[in-house]
Amino acid sequence: MQLQQMQDEISRLRGIVEVQQNDIQQMKQEALDRYKDLDSRIGPGGASAPSAANNSASDGGTSAGGAPASQASQAPQASSEPGDPAKEKLYYDAAFDLIKAKDFDKASQAFAAFLRKYPNSQYAGNAQYWLGEVNLAKGDLQGAGQAFAKVSQLYPKHAKVPDSLYKLADVERRLGHTDKVKGILQQVVAQYPGTSAAQLAQRDLQRL
Repeated sequence: MQLQQMQDEISRLRGIVEVQQNDIQQMKQEALDRYKDLDSRIGPGGASAPSAANNSASDGGTSAGGAPASQASQAPQASSEPGDPAKEKLYYDAAFDLIKAKDFDKASQAFAAFLRKYPNSQYAGNAQYWLGEVNLAKGDLQGAGQAFAKVSQLYPKHAKVPDSLYKLADVERRLGHTDKVKGILQQVVAQYPGTSAAQLAQRDLQRL
């Protein structure tokens, strides 16, 4: 009887190990998918997600290397203390270079530091969006969700808003908050028709 109990316990433990191995494999695959997704976004020309075509110079687009065009974002009005666009661009480009180097931990820290230092910069909307992307690549879903949500909260007229909302819906889905996903996707479709994000949101809504 003791032998049978031990065999049953071993079988149970093997089952637990197999489940854990499957979970680990799935997590590795999701991390790899996120890495490939981010890698494709910073490929030739530093195109942003989901679509570079949605980023015109007047709407906060990115130029080669991921830096916003000269009239990029429609961020909140600058404070009474004037900024230094040249210095801001160097700071932003340095943070973006860390993404290209696949150093997502330092990139996350650099973008967060940039936003603390230059919250009203013309590059701030893009920096906020990319902070979400690098956090997602790191597997920090909570951090990614907060960063994506702040794009629409702090820079409501920025061209990255529809993309950031779509990515926020993806984060909420990964977190298991399925009740929030549909509402966010519907918001993207209703408020930003014609954008790539709206097209992707419409596709996802049909799959729900």
